[in-house]
Amino acid sequence: MSALLNLRPSEDCRWDMVALGEVMLRFDPGERRVRNARSFDVWEGGGEYNVARAMAKTFGQRSAVVTALPDNDLGWLADDLIAQGGVDRSHVVWREADGMGRNTRLGLNFTERGFGVRPARGLSDRANSAASQMRPGEIDWDRLFGGEGVRWFHTGGIFAALSASTAEVAIEAVEAARRHGTVVSYDLNYRASLWDSHPDPDAARRVNRAIAGAVDVMIGDGHGFRTCLGVDVKGAATGDDADLGASGFAAAAEAFSGLYPGVKVVAATLRRPSTASRNDWSAAAWSGNQLHMAPVWTDLEILDRVGGGDSFVSGLAWALMKGLPVGEAVAWGAAHGALAMTTPGDASMVSRQEIEALLAGGDGRSIR
Repeated sequence: MSALLNLRPSEDCRWDMVALGEVMLRFDPGERRVRNARSFDVWEGGGEYNVARAMAKTFGQRSAVVTALPDNDLGWLADDLIAQGGVDRSHVVWREADGMGRNTRLGLNFTERGFGVRPARGLSDRANSAASQMRPGEIDWDRLFGGEGVRWFHTGGIFAALSASTAEVAIEAVEAARRHGTVVSYDLNYRASLWDSHPDPDAARRVNRAIAGAVDVMIGDGHGFRTCLGVDVKGAATGDDADLGASGFAAAAEAFSGLYPGVKVVAATLRRPSTASRNDWSAAAWSGNQLHMAPVWTDLEILDRVGGGDSFVSGLAWALMKGLPVGEAVAWGAAHGALAMTTPGDASMVSRQEIEALLAGGDGRSIR
């Protein structure tokens, strides 16, 4: 049985999943470097949005995004890409733009995929973005969660870290979701470069602690738990999830669950890169005082690692929504993430049938 016993019935809700987060434009130079590129592929993407998009495109669920866009050509481009991703835009806040980007703009992300010994590299240009200006009271959460109905709400630490006001919006949203019986997932996704800009040096810990108590499914690792929540994990690595391993994750998740007993599932991807294009890849979940491990893909070949974690979250969420046990759900998430990293762009291009085939022991032979 799924760990999420409080999931609202589908017929009572307009949306299976709603995500709150910034949607940026990603400029991808392909095999080239940003510094000497002459052309870019353009994708939409964002840590929270990617989860809702995959729920729509890969898993056929009814998804919507809550975000803000500037009312100009770049905002319209992002809106068009969101529409192509199958995600509803009726809860997008449109901001009047002055034509120069002084009052508001769309966040941009220039991302190199990396190859071999050259790591993947991201360069963000997102200051003063429309989403970073979102404020408490701007979204009618009771209408969304109560009137329309939402089965699952997802947001994360990237959106919460954009500004002091988005942190308060994230807290407001998860509290409203809980009031209306909506399952809440949160990806810590700790980014020091974002949190360090806050006027409050303890903002990361204060905000994430306020959110953690209202979460059903927490995505994070030992480093995130320690940095964002102050969880003391004796013996766990201080680096990111690539260095944590299953035992370190279990220690971190157990300690976290002791502080936040209302959280039903704690999950993380486990990645150990040998090069930018070859990683050992797996995932783990902690639920009911038990560790659940996904299969391990050794030397998984990576085309584009960005979005692998978000694809893991969407696969995990879909499987839990379908009532699968946590052990099967974490395997679905890991398999989806593994496949998503074989294609370019933040968003998943994977079908549910491809995930099923991989979990059943499929390989890379041609399908004719």
